Amino acid sequence: MKRKEFLATTGIAAAGLALSSSELLAAGKKADDKVRMAIIGVGLRGQNHLDLVLRRNDVDLVAVCDIDDRMLASAKTIIDKSGRKMPEVFTGSEYAWKKMLEKKKLDGIIIATPWEWHKPMIMGALDAGVKYIGTEVILGITLQDHWDVVHAAEKNNAHVMMMENVCYRRDVMAVLNMVRQGLFGELIHLQGGYQHDLREVKFNDGVNAYGHGCEFGEKGFSEAHWRTNHSVYRNGDLYPTHGIGPVANYININRGNRFLNLCSFSSKARGLHNHIVKACGPTHPNAGVAFKLGDVVTTSIRCANGETILLQHDTNLPRPYSLGFRVQGTNGLWMDVNKGIYIEGKSAKAHQWDEARKWLDEYDHPLWKKYGQDAQGAGHGGMDFFVVHALVESIKRKLPTPMDVYDAAAWSAITPLSEQSIELGNETVDFPDFTGGQWMYRKPVFALNDDF
Repeated sequence: MKRKEFLATTGIAAAGLALSSSELLAAGKKADDKVRMAIIGVGLRGQNHLDLVLRRNDVDLVAVCDIDDRMLASAKTIIDKSGRKMPEVFTGSEYAWKKMLEKKKLDGIIIATPWEWHKPMIMGALDAGVKYIGTEVILGITLQDHWDVVHAAEKNNAHVMMMENVCYRRDVMAVLNMVRQGLFGELIHLQGGYQHDLREVKFNDGVNAYGHGCEFGEKGFSEAHWRTNHSVYRNGDLYPTHGIGPVANYININRGNRFLNLCSFSSKARGLHNHIVKACGPTHPNAGVAFKLGDVVTTSIRCANGETILLQHDTNLPRPYSLGFRVQGTNGLWMDVNKGIYIEGKSAKAHQWDEARKWLDEYDHPLWKKYGQDAQGAGHGGMDFFVVHALVESIKRKLPTPMDVYDAAAWSAITPLSEQSIELGNETVDFPDFTGGQWMYRKPVFALNDDF
């Protein structure tokens, strides 16, 4: 299928996302088919997805793949406790996932592996005929990786969905509901980011208690085994999607709007070195590592419809967790740091914050009202339920996923583009249009379906 035909087809099908479940069934779509699914990567994040998949009666988990015996043992325990049949396990080689794709006929797959494996695994799944792929963030390492995935998805008429769970966070979705009802007026400026002290994650040997480790790479445990090396060799916004995903939905990126260009700045790097010295002393071998990643990376983005976006990546210094959301329009704003909302003419007092909770409760998104009970116990405050639910329901109904390959590429491409901007002395760099101009005609679909 040619690119223009693929875009037209997915655009028409996406309109179906706004249909109710009864309309879908009347149109001949089956919402009760069982989905044959596999998971590549059952580490700590993959086990979250594993647990949610095992809870569903509409999913047949036929295979899991991982090369870490410790993580596989944990995954098998989760499966045993669920009472479900043990899926076939593929392991023993970095490329065991290829054998799994050759052997199993799958409706969908979830990829929860280190970042550098996402693109080759997505491409391998597409080549194997898998039509629905859910990938953990991010999509790829280089800008070319992102183009390769987009073109492969188009060629195979397949759907690649980034499993960006923050798009389904309850307060984020309530604000989306407010935005769509015009409470904030015309949106002008937005902020978000990844502001999360990850020193305990980046230095962990699996033996010492969190907060006291200094090991990464070959001696590292879980994410410290691979993630910290990106901080050694790269300097940019390495994890933009938690902040940009919700923001993109607020202003309809790729659906009537798009990112035009960005400019990034990086602070000096001190946090990771200081952690090693404090935790393990100045003579520890890793105390001599020169980390390239600045402690705070700030990225500004300009959009086609005139909005500005500010993103911050801040994971190496002591701080409480916050994604730093700010949604500001001609009538008021929401800021999650101070948990405040101000709507001109509607807030209790002029120029004073209302407690956000009263607004968020009033405008709770319909999907949370419907599935709040089902989401209880799911990871990250319940939002993990929604991202898995959206993938599975899309497969069952043979509809495009509510977050598609163009979203995944646009959100994730911020990383290599920010690296490029910083490397060029903070130059403004143009943002590619992964939709090939179709952003002008595509309509918003995220969270507009009654069911997912």
